[in-house]
Amino acid sequence: MTLHSHLSKEEKSDPSATFAARLRILVAESSVSAFARKVGLSESLIRKYLNGTEPSLSRADLIARRVNVSLEWLATGCGYQYRQAEVVDEAALMVANQIAQQLLSADARELDETQGLTLLVSIYQFLRAHKKTDGYLDEPGARQFAVHALASIQATEPL
Repeated sequence: MTLHSHLSKEEKSDPSATFAARLRILVAESSVSAFARKVGLSESLIRKYLNGTEPSLSRADLIARRVNVSLEWLATGCGYQYRQAEVVDEAALMVANQIAQQLLSADARELDETQGLTLLVSIYQFLRAHKKTDGYLDEPGARQFAVHALASIQATEPL
């Protein structure tokens, strides 16, 4: 029997719905005993977590650090799985660029290069911070945020 045969209905519809499911994703790359050795915890404790027991924050952090995943992802399923390699979210970047271009074309004032990049990065960070686990990007919220960000950027002196 494989680890994945223990998935609940919720976990089958969303494979990262629970801590146990996210842990299964990590353990699937090796055996439970090898994974336990890698993270410095007992195999029986890892099996308890795989069966639904929630770890303490310090143990979840230990696991996350030892396998180089984001504690936020491991604990909640939100954010990005891996923590050290920054990966550009192309979908968020494309939406941020579209929002920035539309906003700037509707605004009569010009931004210098630094201000334009600041606006783009601000919108991109908003989208990433508010991205749902199913990949939904909050475009309406990002548009509202962008209006305020643009006003703030325009209120500052160009470099």
